[in-house]
Amino acid sequence: MLKKIAATTALASVVLLSGCATGYSPVGVGLITDVKGPITATELNGNKTGTACAKTIVGIINSGDASIQAAKADGGIKNLATADYHTKGFYPFFGTTCVNVTGN
Repeated sequence: MLKKIAATTALASVVLLSGCATGYSPVGVGLITDVKGPITATELNGNKTGTACAKTIVGIINSGDASIQAAKADGGIKNLATADYHTKGFYPFFGTTCVNVTGN
């Protein structure tokens, strides 16, 4: 009986924690994640930068606006040149994804 309870608890923990504190990543999410990657690029060159971030804690508390529009507003950008993301975190406890843009 104790083994069944332990097995059920372990399985429930895996199910409940899967998908928690994950972010956009080209290589998947590992125990410790710190990756950058592209979203889009145009032919423009930009001398202004802007950043927008969203955070998660155990997939329960999620906050922020990591949209390209929010990053453009942060940098006062009207014409987008590039948009990249930076995801970092410690799975499954917390994670942050930021969108970094350049433009004019």
